[in-house]
Amino acid sequence: MTAPGVQEDVTGRPPVVERRLHPVTPLRRAWAPVAVLMGWAVHDPDGAQRQLTRLTTTTLLLGLGVLIPAAALYGFLSWWFTHFAVTDSELRVRTGLLFRRTAHIRLERIQAIDVTQPLLARVAGVAKLKLDVIGADKKDELAFLGAGEARALRAELLARAAGFAPETAHEVGEAPSQQMLRVPPGVLAVSLLLTAATWVWLLVAAVALPLLWTATHSLWTVLAAGIPMLGAAGASSVGRFVAEYDWTLGESPDGLRIDHGLLDRAHETVPPGRVQTVRLVEPLLWRRRGWVRVELDVAGSSNSLLLPVAPRAMAESVVERVLPGVTVPPPEAFSRPPRGARWCVPVWWRGHGLAVTDAVFASRHGLLRRSLSLVPHAKVQSVRLAQGPWQRAHGVADVHVDTGANGTVTARLRPAEEAASLLHAQAERSRTGRRDALPDRWMA
Repeated sequence: MTAPGVQEDVTGRPPVVERRLHPVTPLRRAWAPVAVLMGWAVHDPDGAQRQLTRLTTTTLLLGLGVLIPAAALYGFLSWWFTHFAVTDSELRVRTGLLFRRTAHIRLERIQAIDVTQPLLARVAGVAKLKLDVIGADKKDELAFLGAGEARALRAELLARAAGFAPETAHEVGEAPSQQMLRVPPGVLAVSLLLTAATWVWLLVAAVALPLLWTATHSLWTVLAAGIPMLGAAGASSVGRFVAEYDWTLGESPDGLRIDHGLLDRAHETVPPGRVQTVRLVEPLLWRRRGWVRVELDVAGSSNSLLLPVAPRAMAESVVERVLPGVTVPPPEAFSRPPRGARWCVPVWWRGHGLAVTDAVFASRHGLLRRSLSLVPHAKVQSVRLAQGPWQRAHGVADVHVDTGANGTVTARLRPAEEAASLLHAQAERSRTGRRDALPDRWMA
Protein backbone atom coordinates (compact mmCIF):
# COMPACT_ATOMS: atom_id res chain seq x y z
CA MET A 1 0.00 0.00 0.00
CA THR A 2 1.01 3.60 -0.30
CA ALA A 3 2.37 5.53 2.65
CA PRO A 4 0.08 6.74 5.40
CA GLY A 5 2.59 9.37 6.45
CA VAL A 6 5.94 10.99 5.88
CA GLN A 7 8.75 11.51 8.36
CA GLU A 8 10.61 14.77 8.14
CA ASP A 9 14.38 14.69 7.70
CA VAL A 10 16.21 17.68 9.20
CA THR A 11 19.37 16.94 7.20
CA GLY A 12 17.77 18.10 3.95
CA ARG A 13 17.65 14.66 2.35
CA PRO A 14 14.41 13.40 0.74
CA PRO A 15 11.78 12.57 3.37
CA VAL A 16 11.36 8.99 4.53
CA VAL A 17 8.05 7.55 3.35
CA GLU A 18 6.38 5.15 5.76
CA ARG A 19 4.14 2.36 4.55
CA ARG A 20 1.66 0.01 6.12
CA LEU A 21 1.22 -3.71 5.66
CA HIS A 22 -1.53 -5.20 3.49
CA PRO A 23 -5.11 -4.66 4.79
CA VAL A 24 -5.55 -8.44 5.15
CA THR A 25 -3.01 -8.43 8.00
CA PRO A 26 -5.59 -7.66 10.75
CA LEU A 27 -7.26 -11.01 10.02
CA ARG A 28 -4.00 -12.75 10.89
CA ARG A 29 -3.35 -10.74 14.03
CA ALA A 30 -6.91 -11.01 15.31
CA TRP A 31 -6.18 -14.61 16.24
CA ALA A 32 -3.82 -13.54 19.07
CA PRO A 33 -6.52 -13.21 21.81
CA VAL A 34 -8.11 -16.47 20.64
CA ALA A 35 -4.69 -18.18 20.75
CA VAL A 36 -4.26 -17.05 24.39
CA LEU A 37 -7.54 -18.71 25.36
CA MET A 38 -6.66 -21.87 23.45
CA GLY A 39 -3.26 -21.97 25.14
CA TRP A 40 -4.92 -21.74 28.55
CA ALA A 41 -7.34 -24.53 27.62
CA VAL A 42 -4.50 -26.81 26.51
CA HIS A 43 -2.44 -25.99 29.59
CA ASP A 44 -5.33 -26.69 32.01
CA PRO A 45 -7.87 -28.88 30.17
CA ASP A 46 -9.70 -29.93 33.36
CA GLY A 47 -10.19 -26.34 34.47
CA ALA A 48 -11.30 -25.30 30.98
CA GLN A 49 -13.85 -28.14 30.89
CA ARG A 50 -15.23 -27.16 34.30
CA GLN A 51 -15.61 -23.54 33.21
CA LEU A 52 -17.38 -24.54 29.98
CA THR A 53 -19.86 -26.78 31.79
CA ARG A 54 -20.86 -23.84 34.00
CA LEU A 55 -21.65 -21.60 31.06
CA THR A 56 -25.23 -21.23 29.90
CA THR A 57 -26.11 -20.67 26.26
CA THR A 58 -26.81 -16.98 26.92
CA THR A 59 -23.47 -16.49 28.71
CA LEU A 60 -21.61 -18.27 25.92
CA LEU A 61 -23.23 -16.10 23.24
CA LEU A 62 -22.44 -12.95 25.24
CA GLY A 63 -18.84 -14.09 25.62
CA LEU A 64 -18.51 -14.68 21.89
CA GLY A 65 -20.15 -11.30 21.28
CA VAL A 66 -17.42 -9.66 23.31
CA LEU A 67 -14.47 -11.84 22.20
CA ILE A 68 -14.97 -11.58 18.44
CA PRO A 69 -15.20 -7.74 18.30
CA ALA A 70 -12.29 -7.46 20.77
CA ALA A 71 -10.13 -9.75 18.61
CA ALA A 72 -11.09 -7.81 15.48
CA LEU A 73 -10.28 -4.49 17.19
CA TYR A 74 -6.92 -5.81 18.39
CA GLY A 75 -6.03 -6.97 14.87
CA PHE A 76 -7.02 -3.64 13.34
CA LEU A 77 -5.14 -1.50 15.89
CA SER A 78 -1.98 -3.61 15.70
CA TRP A 79 -2.06 -3.21 11.91
CA TRP A 80 -2.81 0.53 12.12
CA PHE A 81 0.15 1.20 14.41
CA THR A 82 2.63 -0.86 12.36
CA HIS A 83 4.69 1.02 9.76
CA PHE A 84 7.86 0.31 7.85
CA ALA A 85 10.17 2.49 5.80
CA VAL A 86 13.32 2.02 3.75
CA THR A 87 15.97 4.69 4.32
CA ASP A 88 19.40 5.13 2.76
CA SER A 89 20.99 2.72 5.23
CA GLU A 90 18.30 0.69 7.00
CA LEU A 91 14.88 -0.90 7.02
CA ARG A 92 12.90 0.69 9.84
CA VAL A 93 9.89 -1.10 11.35
CA ARG A 94 7.70 0.60 13.98
CA THR A 95 5.26 -1.57 15.92
CA GLY A 96 3.36 -1.51 19.20
CA LEU A 97 -0.06 -0.53 20.42
CA LEU A 98 0.71 0.45 24.04
CA PHE A 99 4.48 0.03 24.06
CA ARG A 100 6.16 1.36 20.93
CA ARG A 101 9.07 -0.53 19.41
CA THR A 102 11.24 0.53 16.49
CA ALA A 103 13.53 -2.00 14.81
CA HIS A 104 16.46 -0.64 12.79
CA ILE A 105 17.73 -3.31 10.37
CA ARG A 106 20.98 -2.21 8.73
CA LEU A 107 20.93 -3.05 5.03
CA GLU A 108 24.56 -4.16 4.93
CA ARG A 109 23.78 -6.78 7.60
CA ILE A 110 21.03 -8.44 5.57
CA GLN A 111 22.21 -11.84 4.36
CA ALA A 112 19.10 -13.26 2.71
CA ILE A 113 15.52 -12.27 2.01
CA ASP A 114 12.90 -14.96 1.44
CA VAL A 115 9.39 -14.53 0.09
CA THR A 116 6.94 -17.09 1.50
CA GLN A 117 3.26 -17.64 0.77
CA PRO A 118 1.24 -19.92 3.06
CA LEU A 119 -1.80 -21.50 1.44
CA LEU A 120 -4.33 -18.91 2.65
CA ALA A 121 -1.91 -16.12 1.74
CA ARG A 122 -1.72 -17.48 -1.81
CA VAL A 123 -5.51 -17.39 -2.01
CA ALA A 124 -5.54 -13.78 -0.75
CA GLY A 125 -2.69 -12.75 -3.07
CA VAL A 126 -0.32 -11.72 -0.27
CA ALA A 127 3.13 -12.82 0.90
CA LYS A 128 5.52 -12.32 3.77
CA LEU A 129 9.16 -11.25 3.68
CA LYS A 130 11.62 -13.06 5.95
CA LEU A 131 14.99 -11.42 6.47
CA ASP A 132 18.14 -13.18 7.64
CA VAL A 133 20.23 -10.60 9.49
CA ILE A 134 23.71 -11.05 10.94
CA GLY A 135 23.53 -11.36 14.72
CA ALA A 136 19.78 -12.06 14.87
CA ASP A 137 18.62 -15.29 16.53
CA LYS A 138 15.57 -15.57 14.29
CA LYS A 139 14.35 -14.11 11.04
CA ASP A 140 12.72 -10.68 11.03
CA GLU A 141 9.60 -10.59 8.91
CA LEU A 142 7.06 -8.31 7.30
CA ALA A 143 3.68 -10.04 7.09
CA PHE A 144 1.75 -9.46 5.00
CA LEU A 145 2.41 -7.49 1.80
CA GLY A 146 0.83 -7.77 -1.60
CA ALA A 147 2.64 -10.48 -3.56
CA GLY A 148 3.89 -7.99 -6.17
CA GLU A 149 4.87 -5.43 -3.53
CA ALA A 150 6.77 -8.09 -1.56
CA ARG A 151 8.90 -9.03 -4.56
CA ALA A 152 9.49 -5.37 -5.45
CA LEU A 153 10.54 -4.56 -1.88
CA ARG A 154 12.82 -7.58 -1.81
CA ALA A 155 14.51 -6.46 -5.02
CA GLU A 156 14.91 -2.92 -3.67
CA LEU A 157 16.44 -4.09 -0.38
CA LEU A 158 18.86 -6.41 -2.18
CA ALA A 159 19.86 -3.62 -4.57
CA ARG A 160 20.54 -1.24 -1.70
CA ALA A 161 22.41 -3.93 0.22
CA ALA A 162 24.56 -4.41 -2.89
CA GLY A 163 25.48 -0.74 -2.84
CA PHE A 164 23.15 0.76 -5.43
CA ALA A 165 22.13 4.34 -4.78
CA PRO A 166 18.60 4.81 -3.34
CA GLU A 167 17.44 6.73 -6.42
CA THR A 168 18.44 3.85 -8.72
CA ALA A 169 17.56 0.91 -6.46
CA HIS A 170 13.91 1.04 -7.61
CA GLU A 171 15.02 0.70 -11.23
CA VAL A 172 17.29 -2.30 -10.69
CA GLY A 173 14.41 -4.71 -10.13
CA GLU A 174 14.77 -8.39 -9.34
CA ALA A 175 17.92 -9.92 -10.78
CA PRO A 176 17.25 -12.42 -13.59
CA SER A 177 17.48 -16.09 -12.67
CA GLN A 178 18.56 -19.07 -14.74
CA GLN A 179 17.15 -22.47 -13.77
CA MET A 180 19.82 -25.02 -12.89
CA LEU A 181 17.81 -27.98 -11.63
CA ARG A 182 14.23 -29.05 -10.90
CA VAL A 183 13.41 -32.11 -8.80
CA PRO A 184 10.51 -34.07 -10.41
CA PRO A 185 7.73 -34.96 -7.92
CA GLY A 186 8.06 -38.64 -8.79
CA VAL A 187 11.76 -38.69 -7.95
CA LEU A 188 11.08 -36.87 -4.68
CA ALA A 189 8.34 -39.36 -3.74
CA VAL A 190 10.55 -42.38 -4.45
CA SER A 191 13.46 -40.88 -2.50
CA LEU A 192 11.24 -40.38 0.56
CA LEU A 193 9.94 -43.94 0.34
CA LEU A 194 13.58 -45.10 0.33
CA THR A 195 14.38 -43.08 3.46
CA ALA A 196 14.91 -45.33 6.47
CA ALA A 197 13.19 -43.02 8.99
CA THR A 198 9.77 -43.63 7.45
CA TRP A 199 10.08 -47.41 7.58
CA VAL A 200 11.61 -47.42 11.07
CA TRP A 201 8.58 -45.65 12.53
CA LEU A 202 6.18 -47.92 10.62
CA LEU A 203 8.07 -50.98 11.83
CA VAL A 204 8.00 -49.72 15.43
CA ALA A 205 4.24 -49.12 15.15
CA ALA A 206 3.66 -52.57 13.60
CA VAL A 207 5.46 -54.25 16.51
CA ALA A 208 4.48 -52.03 19.45
CA LEU A 209 0.77 -51.52 18.79
CA PRO A 210 -0.23 -55.22 18.73
CA LEU A 211 1.77 -55.73 21.94
CA LEU A 212 -0.03 -52.82 23.59
CA TRP A 213 -3.41 -54.20 22.54
CA THR A 214 -2.51 -57.66 23.91
CA ALA A 215 -1.36 -56.16 27.21
CA THR A 216 -4.14 -53.59 27.78
CA HIS A 217 -7.08 -54.37 25.44
CA SER A 218 -7.63 -50.60 25.51
CA LEU A 219 -8.35 -48.87 22.22
CA TRP A 220 -7.54 -45.46 23.71
CA THR A 221 -4.10 -46.63 24.86
CA VAL A 222 -3.34 -47.99 21.39
CA LEU A 223 -4.50 -44.74 19.76
CA ALA A 224 -2.52 -42.61 22.23
CA ALA A 225 0.65 -44.50 21.32
CA GLY A 226 -0.08 -45.12 17.64
CA ILE A 227 -1.01 -41.59 16.54
CA PRO A 228 2.40 -40.07 17.47
CA MET A 229 4.20 -42.97 15.76
CA LEU A 230 2.18 -42.63 12.56
CA GLY A 231 2.55 -38.85 12.80
CA ALA A 232 6.34 -39.20 12.94
CA ALA A 233 6.28 -41.50 9.92
CA GLY A 234 4.06 -39.04 8.06
CA ALA A 235 6.24 -36.07 8.98
CA SER A 236 9.30 -37.82 7.57
CA SER A 237 7.55 -38.65 4.30
CA VAL A 238 4.29 -36.83 3.57
CA GLY A 239 5.34 -33.69 5.42
CA ARG A 240 8.65 -33.49 3.58
CA PHE A 241 6.96 -34.19 0.25
CA VAL A 242 4.56 -31.27 0.78
CA ALA A 243 7.38 -28.94 1.86
CA GLU A 244 9.89 -29.99 -0.85
CA TYR A 245 7.43 -30.39 -3.73
CA ASP A 246 8.45 -28.81 -7.06
CA TRP A 247 11.92 -27.96 -5.73
CA THR A 248 13.56 -25.66 -8.25
CA LEU A 249 17.11 -24.35 -8.02
CA GLY A 250 18.15 -21.29 -10.02
CA GLU A 251 21.22 -19.08 -10.25
CA SER A 252 21.15 -15.28 -10.22
CA PRO A 253 23.61 -12.47 -9.45
CA ASP A 254 22.21 -12.14 -5.93
CA GLY A 255 22.70 -15.83 -5.08
CA LEU A 256 21.09 -19.21 -5.59
CA ARG A 257 17.29 -19.06 -5.82
CA ILE A 258 15.20 -21.86 -4.31
CA ASP A 259 11.46 -22.24 -4.95
CA HIS A 260 9.46 -25.05 -3.36
CA GLY A 261 6.24 -26.07 -1.65
CA LEU A 262 2.93 -27.71 -2.56
CA LEU A 263 0.62 -25.80 -0.19
CA ASP A 264 2.95 -23.12 1.19
CA ARG A 265 5.21 -21.68 -1.50
CA ALA A 266 8.62 -20.38 -0.48
CA HIS A 267 11.03 -18.28 -2.50
CA GLU A 268 14.42 -18.44 -0.77
CA THR A 269 17.87 -17.14 -1.57
CA VAL A 270 21.23 -18.60 -0.57
CA PRO A 271 23.48 -15.51 -0.36
CA PRO A 272 26.76 -15.62 -2.28
CA GLY A 273 29.91 -16.08 -0.28
CA ARG A 274 28.08 -16.90 2.96
CA VAL A 275 28.05 -20.70 2.60
CA GLN A 276 30.38 -22.13 5.23
CA THR A 277 29.87 -25.89 4.84
CA VAL A 278 28.31 -28.14 2.21
CA ARG A 279 27.25 -31.71 3.04
CA LEU A 280 26.52 -34.50 0.58
CA VAL A 281 24.27 -37.00 2.37
CA GLU A 282 23.82 -40.47 0.89
CA PRO A 283 21.29 -42.79 2.61
CA LEU A 284 21.83 -46.51 2.19
CA LEU A 285 18.80 -47.16 -0.04
CA TRP A 286 19.74 -44.29 -2.39
CA ARG A 287 23.13 -45.67 -3.42
CA ARG A 288 21.95 -48.00 -6.19
CA ARG A 289 20.27 -45.01 -7.85
CA GLY A 290 23.27 -42.72 -7.31
CA TRP A 291 21.25 -40.07 -5.43
CA VAL A 292 22.46 -37.64 -2.77
CA ARG A 293 20.97 -34.88 -0.63
CA VAL A 294 22.81 -31.55 -0.44
CA GLU A 295 22.68 -29.61 2.84
CA LEU A 296 24.25 -26.28 3.80
CA ASP A 297 25.49 -24.28 6.75
CA VAL A 298 25.07 -20.59 5.90
CA ALA A 299 26.39 -17.78 8.11
CA GLY A 300 23.59 -15.50 9.25
CA SER A 301 20.89 -17.65 7.63
CA SER A 302 18.65 -20.52 8.68
CA ASN A 303 18.45 -21.96 5.15
CA SER A 304 19.95 -25.44 5.42
CA LEU A 305 18.84 -27.41 2.35
CA LEU A 306 20.05 -26.89 -1.19
CA LEU A 307 18.77 -30.04 -2.92
CA PRO A 308 16.42 -32.66 -1.41
CA VAL A 309 17.57 -35.30 -3.93
CA ALA A 310 19.70 -35.24 -7.08
CA PRO A 311 22.05 -37.48 -9.07
CA ARG A 312 25.51 -37.34 -7.54
CA ALA A 313 27.22 -35.95 -10.64
CA MET A 314 24.69 -33.14 -10.89
CA ALA A 315 24.92 -32.43 -7.17
CA GLU A 316 28.70 -32.15 -7.41
CA SER A 317 28.39 -29.66 -10.27
CA VAL A 318 26.02 -27.57 -8.12
CA VAL A 319 28.53 -27.70 -5.25
CA GLU A 320 31.17 -26.28 -7.56
CA ARG A 321 28.85 -23.32 -8.26
CA VAL A 322 28.15 -22.80 -4.56
CA LEU A 323 31.84 -23.01 -3.61
CA PRO A 324 33.83 -21.50 -6.51
CA GLY A 325 37.16 -23.20 -7.01
CA VAL A 326 36.16 -26.28 -4.97
CA THR A 327 35.96 -29.74 -6.50
CA VAL A 328 34.50 -32.67 -4.57
CA PRO A 329 37.37 -35.10 -3.91
CA PRO A 330 36.92 -38.56 -5.46
CA PRO A 331 36.48 -41.58 -3.12
CA GLU A 332 40.05 -42.76 -3.66
CA ALA A 333 41.38 -39.43 -2.31
CA PHE A 334 40.09 -40.15 1.21
CA SER A 335 42.39 -41.82 3.73
CA ARG A 336 40.83 -44.11 6.33
CA PRO A 337 41.76 -44.19 10.03
CA PRO A 338 44.46 -46.68 11.07
CA ARG A 339 43.40 -50.19 12.07
CA GLY A 340 44.07 -49.35 15.72
CA ALA A 341 41.03 -47.06 15.60
CA ARG A 342 38.75 -50.12 15.57
CA TRP A 343 39.26 -50.39 19.34
CA CYS A 344 37.92 -46.84 19.79
CA VAL A 345 34.91 -47.10 17.47
CA PRO A 346 34.21 -50.74 16.55
CA VAL A 347 32.88 -51.38 13.02
CA TRP A 348 31.94 -47.75 12.37
CA TRP A 349 35.57 -46.61 12.18
CA ARG A 350 35.56 -47.78 8.56
CA GLY A 351 33.07 -45.05 7.63
CA HIS A 352 35.43 -42.21 8.54
CA GLY A 353 37.78 -40.60 6.04
CA LEU A 354 39.70 -37.39 5.36
CA ALA A 355 40.87 -35.55 2.25
CA VAL A 356 42.54 -32.14 2.19
CA THR A 357 43.05 -30.33 -1.12
CA ASP A 358 44.34 -26.87 -1.96
CA ALA A 359 40.80 -25.49 -1.68
CA VAL A 360 38.82 -27.59 0.79
CA PHE A 361 38.87 -29.61 4.01
CA ALA A 362 36.72 -32.71 3.38
CA SER A 363 35.61 -35.12 6.10
CA ARG A 364 33.51 -38.24 5.61
CA HIS A 365 31.64 -40.37 8.15
CA GLY A 366 28.88 -42.99 8.29
CA LEU A 367 28.40 -46.50 6.94
CA LEU A 368 24.64 -46.77 6.51
CA ARG A 369 24.01 -43.04 6.02
CA ARG A 370 27.14 -41.56 4.50
CA SER A 371 27.83 -37.87 4.93
CA LEU A 372 30.60 -35.89 3.27
CA SER A 373 31.29 -32.41 4.69
CA LEU A 374 33.21 -29.82 2.66
CA VAL A 375 34.68 -26.68 4.26
CA PRO A 376 36.64 -24.19 2.12
CA HIS A 377 39.86 -23.18 3.87
CA ALA A 378 38.81 -19.52 3.80
CA LYS A 379 35.72 -20.32 5.91
CA VAL A 380 37.62 -22.00 8.77
CA GLN A 381 37.52 -19.86 11.93
CA SER A 382 39.51 -22.11 14.27
CA VAL A 383 41.13 -25.54 14.42
CA ARG A 384 41.21 -27.77 17.51
CA LEU A 385 42.76 -31.13 18.39
CA ALA A 386 41.01 -33.41 20.88
CA GLN A 387 42.37 -36.68 22.28
CA GLY A 388 40.76 -38.64 25.09
CA PRO A 389 42.56 -41.22 27.26
CA TRP A 390 41.32 -44.20 25.23
CA GLN A 391 42.29 -42.49 21.94
CA ARG A 392 45.70 -41.59 23.38
CA ALA A 393 46.26 -45.25 24.31
CA HIS A 394 45.64 -46.27 20.68
CA GLY A 395 47.54 -43.39 19.06
CA VAL A 396 44.65 -41.54 17.40
CA ALA A 397 43.07 -38.08 17.79
CA ASP A 398 40.23 -35.94 16.41
CA VAL A 399 40.75 -32.65 14.54
CA HIS A 400 37.81 -30.20 14.78
CA VAL A 401 37.36 -27.41 12.23
CA ASP A 402 35.01 -24.59 13.33
CA THR A 403 33.20 -22.43 10.77
CA GLY A 404 31.46 -19.05 10.77
CA ALA A 405 27.99 -20.66 10.94
CA ASN A 406 28.61 -21.95 14.49
CA GLY A 407 29.19 -25.36 13.00
CA THR A 408 32.00 -27.89 13.37
CA VAL A 409 33.38 -30.47 10.96
CA THR A 410 35.47 -33.23 12.55
CA ALA A 411 38.13 -35.48 11.09
CA ARG A 412 37.87 -38.42 13.48
CA LEU A 413 40.40 -41.08 14.46
CA ARG A 414 43.43 -39.67 12.69
CA PRO A 415 46.91 -40.94 13.63
CA ALA A 416 48.25 -38.72 16.44
CA GLU A 417 51.27 -37.44 14.51
CA GLU A 418 49.16 -36.73 11.42
CA ALA A 419 46.58 -34.89 13.57
CA ALA A 420 49.27 -32.66 15.10
CA SER A 421 50.71 -31.72 11.72
CA LEU A 422 47.22 -31.29 10.27
CA LEU A 423 46.39 -28.84 13.07
CA HIS A 424 49.22 -26.46 12.16
CA ALA A 425 48.90 -26.96 8.39
CA GLN A 426 45.15 -26.27 8.44
CA ALA A 427 45.63 -23.11 10.51
CA GLU A 428 48.08 -21.81 7.91
CA ARG A 429 45.81 -22.76 5.00
CA SER A 430 42.94 -20.93 6.66
CA ARG A 431 44.97 -17.75 7.12
CA THR A 432 46.06 -17.85 3.49
CA GLY A 433 42.52 -18.60 2.29
CA ARG A 434 40.97 -15.69 4.20
CA ARG A 435 43.63 -13.34 2.92
CA ASP A 436 43.01 -14.25 -0.72
CA ALA A 437 39.20 -14.64 -0.50
CA LEU A 438 36.88 -12.22 -2.30
CA PRO A 439 34.58 -10.07 -0.15
CA ASP A 440 31.08 -11.38 0.54
CA ARG A 441 28.89 -8.95 -1.37
CA TRP A 442 25.43 -9.10 -2.87
CA MET A 443 25.37 -9.20 -6.65
CA ALA A 444 29.16 -9.20 -6.77
